[in-house]
Amino acid sequence: MSLQRRDVLKSFASVGAAGAAALALTACGGRPDPAGAVAGAPAGARGNGQRWVSRGGRGPALEGPHLDLRTGRGNQLAYAMIQGDLDWGKQKYFWFKGYVMGIEPHKQIQNLVGAQGFGAIRLNPRPDGSIERLCREVILYTDLRTGEIIEEWDNPLMDETVRVVHVANDPFNYLIEEYFPAPPTFGGLADAEPPPRVPFVLPWYQHGKWLDMEIHIHLLYPNALQPDQWPRESSGPMVQVSEFFAHHIKAEDLQNEKLTTLPYTGTWNRTTPWLPWMLMGQRPGHCNYACFMGTTTDLEEIFPRGHLDYVEREMGAKYFEAPKEWTDQPSLSSLEHFALEQEPAPPRE
Repeated sequence: MSLQRRDVLKSFASVGAAGAAALALTACGGRPDPAGAVAGAPAGARGNGQRWVSRGGRGPALEGPHLDLRTGRGNQLAYAMIQGDLDWGKQKYFWFKGYVMGIEPHKQIQNLVGAQGFGAIRLNPRPDGSIERLCREVILYTDLRTGEIIEEWDNPLMDETVRVVHVANDPFNYLIEEYFPAPPTFGGLADAEPPPRVPFVLPWYQHGKWLDMEIHIHLLYPNALQPDQWPRESSGPMVQVSEFFAHHIKAEDLQNEKLTTLPYTGTWNRTTPWLPWMLMGQRPGHCNYACFMGTTTDLEEIFPRGHLDYVEREMGAKYFEAPKEWTDQPSLSSLEHFALEQEPAPPRE
């Protein structure tokens, strides 16, 4: 049995963004455990007579003086500052730019389309100490040569022109807590006694003035586009997706108690089935996104004005503003949105 992406992420993270090993999320390949160790992590490091170590890495900036990255609370606040701003209600933009590649067995990998997008995030506190991450986000697909947003695409793998469906997620919310989310109960089929909660300690490494932190998310869940109803769009009954986020942050910023948010640079990679609008069906192979990512205070520093105008015109001005309040509206994956908003393509002639 598997989880929908939103069930994994609603109590922690994606991209996304951005959980416990029981939820198929691992940090740098490590497996969190209550003893406070990650498989394959360094046993420790010593400098100036002190031991500096997190579950994933080493360096003097990991233990303070402001945030202790050996604790769940320290990581909760650090991750919240990466995602948004602890000046409650103030929003923050993230961005990404890169490519979508097509990978087929025994064939050379091909760049298919460009991919770029952004999101607006706002943080709100809860009385129990958890932090709401409120987000809207878009992904735009672009021409490899010109960089312009495309509405149609000549699929070189199928020799067919298809209609492009961009991504607009509203909302994509989850909670950031001091602990990784508890594993699912699967309707009571799992063990009756829940395991101990694992502190939310991420794998940090210090390299001089920089701190590096990487999160891997590996998911397998039922496809919202089942092949009997979506024969050309569906990759099969189950969806296998992995996302990889690498963050690079200045150590002095993270330990600066005057800052309420942390600028970062990094990379986002995603392994996913063929995009449904490519109409590849269950053809062997998959897509891989490879993107730079970061934060900005001005989206025009990152994107052409025309691309931002396209988002406002075609998707709505709301995508430049993060939600202000938590709602019971589910945070759906792009496949779920596709199933709700699109119609199955007719058979190929």
